[in-house]
Order: sequence, then structure tokens, then C-alpha cells
Amino acid sequence: MHGRREHADRGDQYARPHAKPHARPHARPRAATVAALASTAGPMDAQADTQGPPLDYFLHAGGPAAQPSMHLGWALAALSMAVIAIVTLLLVMAIARRRRLQAGESLVQGEARALRWVYAGTGVSCVFLMAALAYTLVTLDSVAAPPRAPALTLTVTAYDWWWKVEYSDADDGPAFVTANEIHIPVGEPVKIVLKSADVIHAFWVPQLAGKTQTIPGQINEQWVQADAAGIYRGQCSQFCGAQHAHMAFEVVAQDRARFDAWRRDQAQPATPVSTDAMASRGEQLFQVRCAGCHAVRGTDAHGAQAPDLTHLDARRLIAAGALTNTPEHQLDWVRHAQRIKPDSLMPSIALTTSETAALSAYLATLH
Repeated sequence: MHGRREHADRGDQYARPHAKPHARPHARPRAATVAALASTAGPMDAQADTQGPPLDYFLHAGGPAAQPSMHLGWALAALSMAVIAIVTLLLVMAIARRRRLQAGESLVQGEARALRWVYAGTGVSCVFLMAALAYTLVTLDSVAAPPRAPALTLTVTAYDWWWKVEYSDADDGPAFVTANEIHIPVGEPVKIVLKSADVIHAFWVPQLAGKTQTIPGQINEQWVQADAAGIYRGQCSQFCGAQHAHMAFEVVAQDRARFDAWRRDQAQPATPVSTDAMASRGEQLFQVRCAGCHAVRGTDAHGAQAPDLTHLDARRLIAAGALTNTPEHQLDWVRHAQRIKPDSLMPSIALTTSETAALSAYLATLH
């Protein structure tokens, strides 16, 4: 399997014109990680070194579903700035050139004369508003459906506060479940079926498409297409509770060959733990402490309330984008989840030094 090496192949960066690569933090050896965590009473400053997207990543379109929306946004922003400038100029002129009533002119007559400016301004505003409405409707129609049949259909279900991603075998590819990371082939439209398991969320990948809500009991659809390989930041954009800000995901666009290879690897069950005694003990600990919520295909862990961890070590981020995926952050998340992401369903689990070492050894096999 590709495991962690895959990240070097696909380019560890958020896709945007002239973007500089974001180097992935170097993971320390597992033994050093266990020693460091065993000697700390509280969580490490795990979020401080998470490589996030540039602040203006949402200003750059990376596909045909986002390009028209970006142009519309800039056009409406320019129109708004023009209106502000004109109104401000007229207000300053009115203050500086205050008109006095002429001899014998009543106040009512003076106001009637001034109303001509109001009528003219209202008429011009209506024209521009109708033009903006027409442009918006044309844009919505242009992005409503992909230009050709989607090459791939997948289902994304929003939970508090993470994303379940399901690949089906309807398109002649293997079926499997992953979390918080969506892989798609470059240059091909992808249909995404959106659901919610609890409250209203909103699926948004600014560089690839507009926002679409996920509503309990309702199925919505979105389509995306990436024109260039890279990592595209996604985020829940509908306030959904205490950890709304930490409900991110990534869309990884790859050429077709690498995507197919990734999909084949992801469809495989977890590598059996046999010769490594420490990893075997960690697997037993996982079955007792974690399997009620998490699933690892190929084992007796069949939990469905939390992310599938079959290939955990192959992901770039964990905890729905809250932490980079390193050995120390994995264990930090297990031990201090409620400090890192308060109110999430993931409890903070107390582990002894030996249990920490065993669990770390087992998680290292999930690549």
C-alpha cells in the first residue's frame, strides 16, 4: 500500500495558482513519541503546527463549477463598491452645496424639486438590481449540472463534527468507507450525494463549488471537478454547534492512475497483525476501548458512530482537520480529545505508558 508515502506523491499543498507547497511535519519515531506523551500531563500544542490553507484560498477557482460563481462574486462586489462610492459622493456634495429656498418658494416646493434626484436614483438602482438578478440566475443555471455525465458518484454524510465518505461499486470500482478526505480524478466531474446524520450542515469546497446544505431526512446533490492536481480545502459553512470551526475536510485531486491505485488500496482490509507482539496487544486494546464506535475492516471492530480507521495512517489530517496526522497527534487525540475538541463524541481515554506504546504500534499498521 502507498501509506504515508502517498502524500509526497500527490503534493502536500492546497491547490491554488502559484501556491508554495506546505511541508508536512516530520513525524518522530514511535518510541520517542510514546516517551514524550507519557511524560506530559496535558495535550501538546498540536494545533499550532497544523499547516492550513492560505487566507485567500477561497478567492481562486479550481474547476468549472467554481469559476462562474467566482466571477459572479467579483461582479457583485464591484457593483456594491460602486454604489457605495456614488452614494458617498452625492452625500458629500449635498452637505457641501446645501441648497437654500428661493424667494417666495415654500418648503414643500423645495422638497418636490429634490425628489427628482430620489426618483432618478431609485430608477437607476432598479436597473442595476435587475441586471444583477439576471446575472445571478444565469450563473446558477450554468453550474446546476456538470457538462457531461459524472465519472464517479460518492456519498458524503455529515456528522457532529466530521464527514463520512462512501465510495460505492456502482462505477465499476471497489466500495469502501473513509472519513474527512475525498479523493477524485483530475479533470472529471464527480457527483456527491449529501446527507446529514444529525443537524443541518453545509458542504463547501470554495475552490471547486458553491455551498450545499446537508439536511437530516433529505438528500441533496453537488458536483465538483478539479482542473489541476492538488489538495482543496473543504469546510462546513453552516453553524452546527460548538466544534463547527473544526469540521473541515480535504478534496485530493489526482491523475486517474494514482486515483485508481489509491482506491484499490483503500478497498483492502487492514493488514493483519501477527508477528509484532506490541502491535497485537495494541489491537486487543483497540477492540476493548475503541471498537464500539470505530471500524477497522478485516477485524472485529465494526463501530459505525465514528470515522472508519482502516487506513488511518494514510491520511494527512485527523479529527476533521483539527490536527496533522503524526504519531504524537494520534495519541494526543486519543488521550486528550475533549481538550482539543470539546463536546465532540470522542472521549478522552486514559492510557498507561505501556498501553500508549501498544496502541501506537497498532495504529502504525493502519496504513
